[in-house]
Amino acid sequence: MSEIRPVEPYIPASTSLPEITVKAVLLGVLLSILLAGANSYLGLLAGMTVSASIPAAVISMAVLRMFRWSNILENNIVQTAASAGESLAAGVIFTFPALIILRVWTDFNYWQTTTIAALGGVIGVLFTIPLRRALVVDSPLKFPEGVATAEVLKVGDKGGAGVKSLAAGGVIGALFKFGEGGLGLWTQTIEGARQVGTSIAYFGSNLLPALVAVGYIVGINIAVLVFLGGALNWLVAVPIYAANSEWPADTTAFDYAWEIWSTQTRYLGVGAMLVGGLWALLRLWKSLVKGISSGLNAYREMQLGGAPPQRTHLDTPMQWVGLALIICVVPLFFVFHKATGNTGVSLFMAGAMLVAGFLFSAVASYMAGLVGSSNNPISGVTIATLLTSALLLLWLGTDSTTGPAAAILIGAVVCCACAIGGDNMQDLKAGQLLGATPRKQQIMQMIGVISAAFVVAPILSLLLNAYGIVDPVSPDRPALAAPQATLMASVAAGVFEGGLPKNMVAIGAFLAVAIIILDLVLEKRGSVFRTPVLAVAVGIYLPLELSTPILFGGLISLAAHRWHMRRISAEAEGELQSSLIEVRDSSMRTGLLFAAGLITGEALIGILLAIPIVIFKGENPMDIGSRFDFLPSVWPGVILMALVMFALYRVARGR
Repeated sequence: MSEIRPVEPYIPASTSLPEITVKAVLLGVLLSILLAGANSYLGLLAGMTVSASIPAAVISMAVLRMFRWSNILENNIVQTAASAGESLAAGVIFTFPALIILRVWTDFNYWQTTTIAALGGVIGVLFTIPLRRALVVDSPLKFPEGVATAEVLKVGDKGGAGVKSLAAGGVIGALFKFGEGGLGLWTQTIEGARQVGTSIAYFGSNLLPALVAVGYIVGINIAVLVFLGGALNWLVAVPIYAANSEWPADTTAFDYAWEIWSTQTRYLGVGAMLVGGLWALLRLWKSLVKGISSGLNAYREMQLGGAPPQRTHLDTPMQWVGLALIICVVPLFFVFHKATGNTGVSLFMAGAMLVAGFLFSAVASYMAGLVGSSNNPISGVTIATLLTSALLLLWLGTDSTTGPAAAILIGAVVCCACAIGGDNMQDLKAGQLLGATPRKQQIMQMIGVISAAFVVAPILSLLLNAYGIVDPVSPDRPALAAPQATLMASVAAGVFEGGLPKNMVAIGAFLAVAIIILDLVLEKRGSVFRTPVLAVAVGIYLPLELSTPILFGGLISLAAHRWHMRRISAEAEGELQSSLIEVRDSSMRTGLLFAAGLITGEALIGILLAIPIVIFKGENPMDIGSRFDFLPSVWPGVILMALVMFALYRVARGR
């Protein structure tokens, strides 16, 4: 483990600046709500979410600069609240739509959704408080997005820009989505399949810039792994299955490929994710035990009369944390009891939620330090929780009527806690570098969670009624795939009702073991390219048409980085080379903001377009294709998508 060096904060501990102010709270709440909506849409579309800390920081700087008095710690407080809302959305959309898919709910019950989301998120904040010292202060973990956020705020404090790039990406993403989803001028995907002998050849790509932006943000390593996972499923597993099974009568190659994926080969991803989640626990176990012990010992020493901590080390007192946990568990017990009608099962659910929530929040926090929040294996640990809970509930005698829903409700709380846990640590790392007060950040994290929780249910209901989840509302518009929630529903139902393709799950588990072995070999050799198993597992589960644009985004990031490196290596050592390195870092960060804008603009327009569709009972009044009876073509979307990718590359190059 590398040496831990003391951090000199940007604002010294001896300097006290206003942090939680009225304008910071109002702006933080507003951004939390907006980004929760944007990430809800993206997660239901692609099964992936990205960290919003940097866009929130840039927006905060732009808004607070209009006030006479503002400071960098206020900006940090705003992004802390905003990113909490974005992360809560990930926890919600990975689990709650499973209740719709299982037909347990017909719509998103407002109070149950709000209660579980809010309290699950708050529990995530509470569980990470004793881990801050161990994972942020006394650890060499990098927390890449936290470090990047701190750098963006420092640049802004010194007069730097970035708002224009974010706004430009937002406008382009919004116009693209409006042209495709609002006016219906082109189709959303380009894909096709052909019968080859007794097998199938399929390929496809989505035409949404948001997915390219996701690939740019996560980088080439993860983007390649996600695509390879998809290729392994659609270009290898699906053709093999088709060649060894009887072709259904009157079924096209395209429909059969999707049928094989939906009923069989996507469960390869289930087995891979399950093994990946367990592997993450095994790898982190010693570090987690050491980290938790370190954090609790620090609090114990302070209670025994040790010197009071500096402002920059002031956490929420542990006695408040314990009391808040009790307050959170009681209403969750009643929510569980309403869902199951069984006191014993509800007590078990509350206990399982606490144990799994703490353990997996710690895992998520540690993983965020290693790979960042956007790459955090929340789905893997949620699947592990869900499967374990379902098996225990089955052992307790819970029937198939209430069992799957009960397991998903446990998973929902744990997923919200894990998503918030990893995000919180990124924010606390940014705060450590900037000189923020941890206790004030923790308060704002709870404010961000609660404000987002009050709006996620209406947003999900709006998206459900406008587009449909898994099942389309209209044959002219594809439904939101909700891949992670579909996976959760399949696992929960499969435990109680049977029907899980166990062979596929087992093969997926063996694939995960092979990928883990490969990653260990690469680690031993000191390779820059690694194969984290959960990135491949997500790709195996996603439709290939979603993985393809993610690969394009990763390739754009790689191409821009190599272009900069060629310029840098062409210069001799000295001031010019140092200047070029600064230009590279600034340009790549500007590309990151442009990509974040593409995601935010597209997602917000997707939500706004849902409003008239719901008002007109499933019909889109702006759809020119429907009104004038012409068939939208794929080629305008292909051409415009290519132009957007070129624009992202140029921005990342700084030209």
